[in-house]
Amino acid sequence: MKNLINLFLFIFPVFVFGQKEDIKLWYQQPAAKWTEALPLGNGRLGAMVHGRVDQELFQLNEESLWAGSKINNNNKQSAAHLKEIQDAIFESRFDDAKELATKYMVGTPARIRSYQPMGNLRVLYPWSKSDSKDYSRTLLLNEGLHTTSFNINGNKIDQTSFISAVDDALFLDWKSDEPISFSIELDRARDVKEYGAWQDGAYYVGQIQDSVKKDSGPAGNHMRFSAGFKVISIDGEFEVFKDEGKSGIKVKNIKNLKLAFTGATDYNLDKLDFDHSIDPLKNIERQLSGLKSNSNRDFYALHVNEHRSMFDRVSISLNAVGESELPTDQRLKAFSEGTEDFGLPVLFYQYGRYLLMSSSRSPGRLPANLQGVWNQEYEAPWNSDFHTNINLQMNYWPAESGDFGETSLILANFMKEIVKPGSETAKEMYGANGWTIHHLTDPFGRTGVADGVWGVSPMAGPWMTFPIYRHYAFSKDEKYLREIAYPILKGSLLWVLDFLVKSPEGYLVTNPSHSPENEFETEVNGRTVKSQLSYASTIDIQIIHELFDNFEQAAKQLKVDQDLVEKIFAIRLQMPPIRVGKSGAIQEWIHDYKEVEPGHRHMSHLLGLYPGNSINPSTIELFSAAKKTIENRLSAGGGHTGWSKAWIVNFYARLLDGEKANAHLKELIGKTCLPNLFSTHPPFQIDGNFGGAAGFAEMLIQSQNEDIVLLPAIPSSWKSGSVHGLKARGNYKFNFNWSEGKIRDLVVNSDQTANISIKFKGNSKRFELKKGENRLSFD
Repeated sequence: MKNLINLFLFIFPVFVFGQKEDIKLWYQQPAAKWTEALPLGNGRLGAMVHGRVDQELFQLNEESLWAGSKINNNNKQSAAHLKEIQDAIFESRFDDAKELATKYMVGTPARIRSYQPMGNLRVLYPWSKSDSKDYSRTLLLNEGLHTTSFNINGNKIDQTSFISAVDDALFLDWKSDEPISFSIELDRARDVKEYGAWQDGAYYVGQIQDSVKKDSGPAGNHMRFSAGFKVISIDGEFEVFKDEGKSGIKVKNIKNLKLAFTGATDYNLDKLDFDHSIDPLKNIERQLSGLKSNSNRDFYALHVNEHRSMFDRVSISLNAVGESELPTDQRLKAFSEGTEDFGLPVLFYQYGRYLLMSSSRSPGRLPANLQGVWNQEYEAPWNSDFHTNINLQMNYWPAESGDFGETSLILANFMKEIVKPGSETAKEMYGANGWTIHHLTDPFGRTGVADGVWGVSPMAGPWMTFPIYRHYAFSKDEKYLREIAYPILKGSLLWVLDFLVKSPEGYLVTNPSHSPENEFETEVNGRTVKSQLSYASTIDIQIIHELFDNFEQAAKQLKVDQDLVEKIFAIRLQMPPIRVGKSGAIQEWIHDYKEVEPGHRHMSHLLGLYPGNSINPSTIELFSAAKKTIENRLSAGGGHTGWSKAWIVNFYARLLDGEKANAHLKELIGKTCLPNLFSTHPPFQIDGNFGGAAGFAEMLIQSQNEDIVLLPAIPSSWKSGSVHGLKARGNYKFNFNWSEGKIRDLVVNSDQTANISIKFKGNSKRFELKKGENRLSFD
């Protein structure tokens, strides 16, 4: 019976969740470097597979393995000196403000430590690269499966690997026509205390030893970790070994081998800290032994069934173009040189979805960081942190429309924990109620100012509420709203209400304020002064209006806090307007200052256009000025990083300009993507992939206004296509085709009876929906 069940599970995904074709990345040569390797993940574990035929490398990650330790880094002098800093900014004494903020606001310590790799699993084959023929390596996105195939002297060898969310392990499988022998080793370059061997596998245990590093918190022995693998099944001989700097197994004369690997730390999210009552080695040994005892279990079929149940929710095609005959690297090169390829943007979109579900889902508990869950460096770029001045937010832009609400729950539950230290930051730094965060955090819950005055972004906390509320807007899950989202929103609102202060013009404003990472210059007493600090930066005003909107809708739905709703209505009237400057663009600051870097990568004064909605076709002057803002940035060289280019795709989609949205989508893919389609800042930052995926979906469906708009921003070259499963706000799922300028076969799935308005080509039509499947027509 068990075999019949496993056979059913193996076949079931093909029929129930099947796409017409596999969605894949594939290559005719191994990865020469990390940015050519291919990613596997289950939210908690990650692996970059190089597909080498002589010395194969699986570079391994586990979501929580970070250097550093828990520490309150709030500058305790901030609240006492806040008015001095505010007065200096109001009086345009920007040098004084910077000096005061550096002394009294910047965190103690001012920096965090880095996300780190778990280690490496190496496969040492006895032949050389030149011996192999018929080579290919493939990553099937819809199955979460990596395959390396090659031929050695007529012997066909297949190496497959996947990371299962069901069984929370990396599985490696070898099949060979003729017997082969090779070695498998585990190693980590730093902080391993012991390499060991079980009777049927190998492991290591370690503890991160943080050295003295200025402004990064205390040195010492901190997070503990362990990693290991066990043989699940084998048809030949093997022996285990341990040596200095490595441990592993040697297999002899095998044709079939299956291993399972896992890793763990003693991190505890509920404490935002490591917890030395947790024994990582015991945990991984218990888990691997359990898998070994169930060696007849069809791990692959169970993995594929579960993986496809998520991934296959959304499928898209453009101009009936399917899989290319070119390997992905050659396909990308041709695309970058101008070859039309309507399938590549679809692949890029689905790759973004794949990366999100692989780096932010159960069994994981931490959100996707700057590199998702994949990192090979012990001192990663920007520490691979949770960057909250756009990057962490951008990671979740494609989640809801792509029907990946589970990924948003990982973020929401993390932010629920961050509220605790964020409340200390609000009180200790600003004498305020509620909670906030500045421009970054880590698994230890840092919420004070990091990285100098650069990091004084007090409104990053309210900005982080956007994806929290968006999950409710799409799911209409009232239990989630009541228990998770609403407390986070309310705490952020209380912070804003206490943070606002009266400006010299009589407005209620934020002070200090910072338009992320940007700087202006102005004349002060006949001298040119540059500053990052200001008051009432445009992004802050837009964030507040969006937060107010979301809070009002949530309070109305839950029938609570009418007094706060009335209070914020009055406060809106006292806030400064969003202004249009001399250039015809939206002002970035409350005054029309000169930009130090006109082509800056951040375009934060357009947050109200996307991901917000305070700039829309009904705000005619601002909508027009938003176009000019982008033109100015681009003419000065802006949009040059991966995530910045991705933001521009979303901007033009919201501006309903399909031609420009598509042009920048092409540039995002063709100019910023590495051979494995990772988007680069440079270096690699995963938000370019996620932001670009969101922009692609935004071109196909929008639901931020009263109407749900189909094909709001597609270029003329997308003459036909199909969409299956994209979501709109209100928990509606859309399936439709289009061709010859018409929407065909429109189906809307709803979990409730409802009355909705759908717009296409400027024409709106109202439909009465019943619960379940609704077949509609614009004819």
